[in-house]
Formats: sequence, structure tokens, C-alpha cells
Amino acid sequence: MQKNTVSIDTSVIPAKIEFAPEFNVVVSFIDRHLQEGRKDKVIIRETGGEEITYGQLAERVNQSGNVLKNLGLNSGDRLLMMVKDSAEFFYLFWGAIKAGIIPVPLNTLLRAKDYAFMIEDSGCAAVIYSPEFRIEVEPALELLSAIPEIILLTEGESECFLDQTQSADSKLEAAPANATDDCFWLYSSGTTGRPKGAVHSHSDMVVTSQHYGKDTLGVREDDICFSAAKLFFAYGLGNGMTFPLWSGASCVLFPARPTPESTFDVIERFKPTLYFGVPTLYAAQLQALESSESETSISPNLSSLRMSVSAGEALPANIFRRWKEQTGTVILDGIGSTEALHIFISNRADDIKAGSSGRMVPGYAAKIVDETGNEVQQGEEGRLLIQGDSTCKYYWNNSEKTTATIVDGWLNTGDTYHQDDDGYFIYGGRSDDMMKVGGIWCSPFEIEAKLVEHPKVLEAAVVGRKDESGLIKPEAHVVLKDLTDASEETSGELLQHCKTGLAPYKYPRWFQFP
Repeated sequence: MQKNTVSIDTSVIPAKIEFAPEFNVVVSFIDRHLQEGRKDKVIIRETGGEEITYGQLAERVNQSGNVLKNLGLNSGDRLLMMVKDSAEFFYLFWGAIKAGIIPVPLNTLLRAKDYAFMIEDSGCAAVIYSPEFRIEVEPALELLSAIPEIILLTEGESECFLDQTQSADSKLEAAPANATDDCFWLYSSGTTGRPKGAVHSHSDMVVTSQHYGKDTLGVREDDICFSAAKLFFAYGLGNGMTFPLWSGASCVLFPARPTPESTFDVIERFKPTLYFGVPTLYAAQLQALESSESETSISPNLSSLRMSVSAGEALPANIFRRWKEQTGTVILDGIGSTEALHIFISNRADDIKAGSSGRMVPGYAAKIVDETGNEVQQGEEGRLLIQGDSTCKYYWNNSEKTTATIVDGWLNTGDTYHQDDDGYFIYGGRSDDMMKVGGIWCSPFEIEAKLVEHPKVLEAAVVGRKDESGLIKPEAHVVLKDLTDASEETSGELLQHCKTGLAPYKYPRWFQFP
């Protein structure tokens, strides 16, 4: 095989994927489109108005890789990215990989202490960030005993990253690699509150883009993908970047916080055919759609959508049914993880069961086990373990957690599941104390620790509670130092206290005072 190429045999299920002995994944996702005639086709539509063609993307990826090398980054160095959903995310991510550097996109909703931990844990050589996130990134740098050599804004000042790309060489040879070499990391909260760096290989994005993107979801060259989930998530990385690139399609990038109003506006303006959300957002969108029925406001035009997708947390059957009634399209619910890179169990357009996560994505295997590790009978609940060629190699700097999570090639998802009589996988909750809020892992302990910092709080316990849409949100049970302080006013104080010190999705939605 020619170097940096991949062979896909779709005559068998799952599709057989073979990699050349020398394989840098950027060639398959970026460079090949020039040979396949897509140079002038638009790949990226930013909601701010800019459009980027495949040809421009390939050139700017090369320039970005050269900028990183000129800055002194070497093969194997880590580059931490706190970058909004934008074309420069693509430039940095793929440019780094092509130059042999390891990009590490970080959750842009985090706080300074979280960034400080990840910078130290990763031993990164560079931090590049969008100006929008300087309010948390720059205080994080002040917390460090040793600051990375390269700290750079993406835009907005002289000698920023985008400025430097303008004069950089537009030609770049792909750094030698093979399919199993370390390629990029994603930090996962996983089953403990401390983030862990999941190390992914060059082959992993090919596997998810083929087995799920093409063979399960059916992404086509004429599709336009819009992901409300951001690119720093494993889910968003596939939806908004690797799936459209792999299929020669297009994507819409929206950097702001997704709301019902903003997502409807994007759909009406850019007419995506595939929309990727999370149950919490679907519930909010449905509330907006259903309220508009009783008012004079015009319902948004969602007719461009041929399919919607959900992941991040289990989709209640009620939301599936209501969305279909309102939009005429189905939501394909599935389960994935940062460690597996994307969805490994999913409903399909021709095989849907509302309230279930669906069946296995081709190329993956699963088993449900009890406390002793033995497989349970069909219908019985247990821990869900999965296998697949996109699972991470290990957790960086955390051999203990690697050993506990990946055993004999099986990945412990931390989820409780059972299979019904028809073979559909039904979610039964977490196998640990973590909860998913808005599709993002959330540690009750972290919220409890924040609450007890408040001068009125003696003790606090946080649990998951279903809201009116059947979605899990944090509920705080608080013992006050002075029981007479229990009031709506105190609830408001505690709410504001949490909102100012935690990531936005982590605040308790309810407060109970015994």
C-alpha cells in the first residue's frame, strides 16, 4: 500500500479497514480531498459568515503545522487547545498531527483550577487559546509553578497564531507515523472527578468515522452537519469535524452557547441535513416549539433536517416521540464515550426503539457483567463493557486507572445496562456516583466541596434527580449551620456561589434543607 493510505472494504460487515505501514491520519482526512476533486468545495461554514474550502483548509493546515514547528515544538510534544468552534480549531488540530505534535482539545467551559491541573498533568509544551477564554486560561497560568514555553492567542493581537500562519510555508510533509502511534488526547472526567487524558491513535478517527459515521448514520457527501455539542467533546469532534471530513461533506461551526433560539436560527440559515444534540437541549427546544403552538410566533423551519442524533445521556422516550411529532424527523439515540471516541451502541434510521440506546454499531462488541465479572443473563442488569478498534490506548500518567478501566481489551464504561428480549440495550444508570448533566460528566463531590465553602453551610450532599423532561440534574441537600437560615434567599445565595465557582452546567437545580 502507498504510505499514508487506508483501504476500506465495505463488502463485509463490519467494513474491513487496513492501514498502510506508514500512516499519518491527516493525509486521509485532509490531503486526499484535493486528489478527489473537492479543492473548491466548501467544508466549513462559520455562523459568522466565513466559508473555507477543502483547498484552503489543506493549505492552512500545512501553514499551521509549520507555525508550530517554527515555534520550537517537536514530535511528541503536547499542545493544549482551549479553542472555540471555528476554522482555527481545524487548522491547529490537524496541523499539529501532520507535524507530529499531539493536540489536546480542552473543554472550554472549565475553570482556572481545572486548566492548571491539565497543563501540569499533560506536561505540555504549548497552550493556544481563543480570546474568549482568557478569563479562565490566564489565571490558570498564574497558578502554575512552571509555565509552558509557548503561550499564544489564536487571534486578536500581534503575532497571534492566525497572524503567524499568514507568512508560513504552505507545504508540509506529513510526519512519519503508523496507525497505532499516539495521535491526540481528550481529557475525560470518566468515573472520578479528576480529569484523565485518554490517549488516542491515528487509526481511531478513521474507525469511528467509518463504522458509525458512514456505516451506521449514513453520512453522505451532500450532507451538511451541525453539531450543538462542541468540538472539544469526543461526540462533537466526530459530528462537527471528522464525519464530514471523512465523507467529503460540509459542516456548520457555531462558537456560542447553544440555546433553542440560537440553534433554530442556525438550522434556518444554513439548512443542515444532520443535526447533533443532547437530550437536555432537545428538551429545551421542544419546550420552545410547543409553547409557540399556543402563541402567534412562527415555528422555525427545520425542513432541511433528514436526521437528528442524540448522545451524552440517555434520551427519554417521551422526548423522542415529541420531537418526531414536532419536526417529522427521528432522533437516533446512542451511547459513546471519550475513551471509545464516539458512539458504539446506537439506534439506526431503519431500526429504532424509543427509550433504548439501540444495538451494537458494527465493529464493536459488548458484554454485561455482574460484580464478579461474569456475564449476566439477557434481561438482567450489570456493568457494560465494550470492545472496539477506536478505544483509547491508556490514560496518560495514570496507570492505576488504566488498569482498572481497560482489562484484557475490554473497556469498562461505568454504565449499568440490560438487553431486552429484542436485543436492544437499555440504560439503567451509572455504576458509580458520577452523573451526566447536559451530556457532561459531573462529580457530586466537586459540587459538595464548593457548597461547604459557603459560610452558612455545615454539610452538603448532592444527588441526581430527574427534571420534568426526565433528565438528570444535581439536587443539593444542605445542612445549614443555623437552621433558621433555610429560605429561598439562602437557596439563591448558594446557587450564585456555585455558579461563580463551578463550570456552568454543574450548579444544583434544587436545594433541600432538612
